[in-house]
This record gives sequence, structure tokens and C-alpha cells, in this order.
Amino acid sequence: MTNKVPITLTRGDGIGPEIMDACLHILTEAGAQIEPEEIVLGERVYLAGTLTGITQEALDSVFRTGVVYKAPLTTPQGSGFKSVNVTLRKTLGLFANVRPVVSYHPFVATKYPDVDIVIIRENEEDLYAGIEHRQTREVYQTLKLISRPGSERIIRYAFEFARRNGRKKVTCFTKDNIMKMTDGLFHKVFDEVSEEYPEIETDHKIIDIGAARAATQPETFDVIVMSNLYGDIVSDIVAELTGSVGLAGSANVGDKFALFEAIHGSAPDIAGRGIANPSGLLLGGIQMLLHIGQPEVATRVHNAWLRTIEDGIHTGDIFKTGTSKQRVNTKEFTDAVVARLGQEPQQLKSVSYESAERIRVEYRPRLIRAKQLVGVDLFLDWGGDYDKRDPNALGEALRKIDGDGLQLILITNRGQKVWPQTRTETFLTDHWRCRFESVGELPLTPQQIINLLSRAAEAGFDVIKTENLYMFDGERGFSLGQGQ
Repeated sequence: MTNKVPITLTRGDGIGPEIMDACLHILTEAGAQIEPEEIVLGERVYLAGTLTGITQEALDSVFRTGVVYKAPLTTPQGSGFKSVNVTLRKTLGLFANVRPVVSYHPFVATKYPDVDIVIIRENEEDLYAGIEHRQTREVYQTLKLISRPGSERIIRYAFEFARRNGRKKVTCFTKDNIMKMTDGLFHKVFDEVSEEYPEIETDHKIIDIGAARAATQPETFDVIVMSNLYGDIVSDIVAELTGSVGLAGSANVGDKFALFEAIHGSAPDIAGRGIANPSGLLLGGIQMLLHIGQPEVATRVHNAWLRTIEDGIHTGDIFKTGTSKQRVNTKEFTDAVVARLGQEPQQLKSVSYESAERIRVEYRPRLIRAKQLVGVDLFLDWGGDYDKRDPNALGEALRKIDGDGLQLILITNRGQKVWPQTRTETFLTDHWRCRFESVGELPLTPQQIINLLSRAAEAGFDVIKTENLYMFDGERGFSLGQGQ
């Protein structure tokens, strides 16, 4: 008999315990060789005083097993509570989120019968870095962090996934017409990596039209690779097209660890009623079986599930009169899948999984030969009453702290240039970016920046943040102001 594979398991919150029980029963009846090691995450841990929602004891279990099977969790409302999902993804280096989305026409009602898309979502950075600040009375900020290593790893993973799974096309979504540096980097790396996969068709779309096309012409997509926020949103949109977000599972994969789950939340409104659909978590479990090298069991479970869907035995979220044949609760659906183990669908495409080597990708560093400090942006909290906020007055006051090789050249408000050549029509907040650039020898020294800050402080300016301005191998490492 095959040795059982230890996995870390958490039953989650809301409907989590119900659907996890259902999935474990199906997997066990199908012959899955797993040895669950149960931990508690989420709401109970938060309410016990751990703001991360995860204890060291739970992390120790994950580090031992390397595999997590996770039911949905609840993050309490209010400030201070950090998402367990994000914490686990970043702590464990789970950089790739893999979300297959398939239509089950005509057995699950959908307007889009030909959906067969895999969303590959970057999982660790972007706005999900969670770095936020309140900087003035009126303005808050969140930092969007996109790295070359993070972009290259997820994009290379997407192409490797496509190659190994017979996929023909990889599409990249960005918003690089606006965020020319962050999203621009993601698009640039996509173009570079794509050259290594000449057999795979590539495409790029701006996220707004890309999301619209995914929602109206999903059959034109195969694999879509995106940064974190876009991937989170688009994967739910596409999943809904197939009839229910409850039909989608998810794999979170890194070099050493992996986590498998449904893409939906804990649905506390139906918790305890025994009516939840376990399908998303079950399909995540099938991905887990493939990861731990049990493709025969994965095939057996997936085909039995497809046959159940095909036979019209549906939970309430996908039940539709005229399409479905029997409305069932969680237990009845579970029993129906178990009863069909060993069977295959008759009309839906059956699956046949084989053992495959895990996808491993490497980042290939680029050498930067020259980095020059050429200026600094000072961000100010300035101007009390709205009708007294005069960019000309601010510019005139800031020109008095010019010196030591630095000169004020630009003031923006929410990114829009307001000085020089101020326009009175521009709406102004109390948050100002004031750009000083070198008028002397390059590169500047850190001491020159410190001296400028000292002069700003002496003049009574409230400097809330600074950003140094650099050139990298002669390429500007900072954006221009809108209207500059």
C-alpha cells in the first residue's frame, strides 16, 4: 500500500467545516492516500487575540507537511486584522495562483458554453503588499509594488503551464497605458519571456477591455496571466460566467509549499444549513492530489464529479428548473459523487491525469551598471481651508529653500501638475508632491537631500514623505507629472 502523504488541513469558518467534511469523505472513498494534520486558522484565532489569524503552531505544521488543504476563512471587519490568505501566500512563497475555469454546458446553465480558461495570478505583491498610510487629513495612500523577479516568475510559470498542458495561447492583462512603470514592467517582461516559447501564441490587453472581453467573449482566451489584483477580480468574473463561483478551485504554488482551496468565501449567511456546494473545494482537492503524485485518484474523483453534474444532481446555487434534475443538499451531493466513483461522464469531456514534474521557475537577474541620484520628491501636508490653497503661493515659498544643487521644478496635486502654470479649475487637496531636481553635478549625494529636508523643516513645511529620484543605466526611474 502507498504510504500516506501528510497534509495540513483547516476546516475554516462559515460553510468551511461542512464542505471540508464533504470533500474529505469523497477523497477518502476514492482512495486518496493522505494523512491530515488539522490546524485552526481564521476567525477563532483572530478573536483569541492573534491579529494575523494564524499561530506559530499552525505554521509549524505547514512547514512540516509542505501542503495545505484549506476551507474558506473569515477575516473580521475592522482595522488591524490581516488576511490569513495573504499572510500564508507570502510567508510560504506561494507566488503562483492557478485558477482553472470551465463551463459545464448544457448541464449547468450559462450563456457561455465554451469557457475553458486558466487564470495564472501573481500572488505575493502588487497592491496586496498591504502597505498603506494616511498622510494628511484628506489623503490616504496604498503602495503598488511590482518587481522584476515577481513578474518574471509568474509569467514564466504561465508559459510553462501552457506548454505542459497543451495550451496554445497566453494573454497578459495590464494597465500600462496609465501605470507605465509598474504595469509597464509586467508587460515588458511578458514580451521578453514570450520569445522563449515561440510555439505559444501571445496577446496583451489593457485590463479594462480585457476584463470586458473575458466577460463577453471568454471562448477567445486560453491562459491569462495577471498581477495580483487584476487576477483576483478577473478570475471571479470568469468563474461566474460558468454558472457559479462555487464551481472553481484554486492552487497556490511556490518552490517548496502549496495550498489548495476554493476561490469563494466563507458564506456565513448559509453556514450550518447544510446546503453549501462543496465543488470548488473538491476541485481544489483534485489539484492537491496531482501535486502530491496521486493522479489516478484525482482522475477518479474528477470524473465522478463530472458525472454527477452531468446527471443533473445539483446544489441550490446551480440548480435551475429545466436544466437540473434533482436539487440536493451538501450531504446528498457528496453521496452522489461517491456513488459515481469509477464512472465517467457521457457527454462532458472526461479527464485522465498523469504524473507530471512540478513546474519550477527561476528568476534571471539583470545587471544594472549605473544608478544615479538626480533629485527628490517631497510630499507635503499643506493648506488648511480649501479656498486658501494657492499653488503659486506654495511654489513661491518652496523656491526659497532651493540651493545646494537642488531646484524646485514641479508641484503636483493628486498627480496633476499645478505649478508652474497653475490652472484655477484643478481641484486641490492638502497633499502635494514637490519635485526638486539637480542643477549641478551628478549624481547627487544623500547629504544634499538631507540638507534640503533640513531647510524645509526650518521653513515650517510638514514633509510627510520623500521619494528619491534615480536614473538606472540612463533610464528615468520615476514618472512625470500629469500635464508635465
